[in-house]
Amino acid sequence: MKNVNKINQIRPQDTKFTEVLSTIALVPKKLYFVGKLPENSLKCVTIVGSRKPTRYGQEVAYSLAFELAKRGITIISGLALGIDAIAHRGALDAKGLTVAVLASGVDDITPRSNYSLGQEIIYSGGAIISEYEPGTPPYKGSFLERNRIVSGLSDAIVVVEAASRSGTLSTAAHALAQGKYVFAVPGNITSPMSTGCNRLIKQGAIPLTEVDDVLAAICPNELVQGKLDVLGDNEVESQIIKLIKKGERDGEAIMHLVGLNTSDFNQVVTLMELKGQIRSLGANQWALK
Repeated sequence: MKNVNKINQIRPQDTKFTEVLSTIALVPKKLYFVGKLPENSLKCVTIVGSRKPTRYGQEVAYSLAFELAKRGITIISGLALGIDAIAHRGALDAKGLTVAVLASGVDDITPRSNYSLGQEIIYSGGAIISEYEPGTPPYKGSFLERNRIVSGLSDAIVVVEAASRSGTLSTAAHALAQGKYVFAVPGNITSPMSTGCNRLIKQGAIPLTEVDDVLAAICPNELVQGKLDVLGDNEVESQIIKLIKKGERDGEAIMHLVGLNTSDFNQVVTLMELKGQIRSLGANQWALK
């Protein structure tokens, strides 16, 4: 049985996922990771923000991560308290892939309160990665140093909430230097937690108001061609969604194509309707929400 907690050592150019780090400033000499690096990820998006987010920031970070992961986007963040952890959680709940970049050795998941989350990332098929050798504790400067990797692995970064002097803003600065898309979530002008985001927007960051803002930038062709299907919470739901997206509306036909009996089909579509995935047109006809 494969040891998922084995510490692997590579150079940036050794894998398709990490080779992009060969082009950033201060290229890491080595990378250490635990888990499995994405192999066929469509795109990667970094979601970062305050360690003490408001309820608004928590909801936005979770929703963005969940919806992006549902569409096959790998979510990158730093496993820190607050927005980072929420972004990882959203991706996991969507049964998507997420990668955490640490400011310490991968054998020392910090903060300790996020140890279980880190293990969940590994066991869900994702990875924890760092440029620091195992046994290296985090220090003040390492958090800012790792931010160039957090942004470097992604096609775009999203800053959800940030105070005026937040360390999160360094990730945005690295992303700009690396030629990545930088998105900022607009916030209440009276909220200290939105000062950094609103300032980024004034400086040219793209205001983000919905998940399609990111998708239209990083994978416009897939979005236009309908390749970014929202997946269901299991294989049956995904099959039903794909059939409806292809134009099949009749419940009887969908039921037979998926291979369900009447009772099971009724249970599945009722639950999907409650979750807002599909809607009834009447007479056992169905459409996407």
